[in-house]
Amino acid sequence: MCGRYYFLFDKQQVAEHFHVRRTAENVGIIAPNWNVAPGDPQPVIRRSHETNERELVMMRWGIVPWFAKTEDEFKALSTINAKSDRLTDSKMWREPFAKRRCLVPASGLYEWPKPGHAISPTYESEPAAEEAGVVDLFGTAPKPARQTKAPKPVKRVFAITTVEPGPFAFAGIWDSWKRPDGTRLETFAIVTTEPNELVVTIHDRLALILHPRDYDRWLGIPESGDPRPPLDLLHPYDASKMKMTPANPKVGNWRNNGPEMLNGPE
Repeated sequence: MCGRYYFLFDKQQVAEHFHVRRTAENVGIIAPNWNVAPGDPQPVIRRSHETNERELVMMRWGIVPWFAKTEDEFKALSTINAKSDRLTDSKMWREPFAKRRCLVPASGLYEWPKPGHAISPTYESEPAAEEAGVVDLFGTAPKPARQTKAPKPVKRVFAITTVEPGPFAFAGIWDSWKRPDGTRLETFAIVTTEPNELVVTIHDRLALILHPRDYDRWLGIPESGDPRPPLDLLHPYDASKMKMTPANPKVGNWRNNGPEMLNGPE
């Protein structure tokens, strides 16, 4: 799954890179965010219903489906990620995939290793031994050295990004839920697929990264020339075009945010 990502570009850079033609009224200043967490409002790009052009809008990460009875009904469930193999049969994802697809601009993602993969989930640490005592003036033998309790293992986390610099886009889907007062809450989820040869060493899922040539196709913009559902795009990004480096374990706490999140453990 993808439970954290980072995004280090401003609104103008996003508009230029993704050739955005429209910007929604709810888009204010977009600042770098080294630790995007579920529930955060983030910029996404969708197809404008009025013009069919790319539109930049702010949405909350974690879908509240249109059929929800309350805003908190699905809080206990993971709606931040949508598995690619459930997009056409899940009630949660079926309609958004068919009608409401979006691009989620990003600079990279964080992933924690799962047990059973080539890279272990934690940095193991050995217990520290106390120094042995010395014989006192009365010839009393020293107590044998004891081992102190080993410190709690630190969880590994990796920053994963593309080799090519600049923002890229996750494949996303979005939904709109009507509040009791009539206003709309727009939310999104990131599509995940099987891992490539790089990420399989730590995990069995990978956020779906799209090639720029496929942006219009994913958004459903008619000029893309292919009206079929983009099922053929549901495959992992080329491992040779990605890199993975150790990140700061502190990224696991959503309160921690700053350039140091991309640094490995001290």
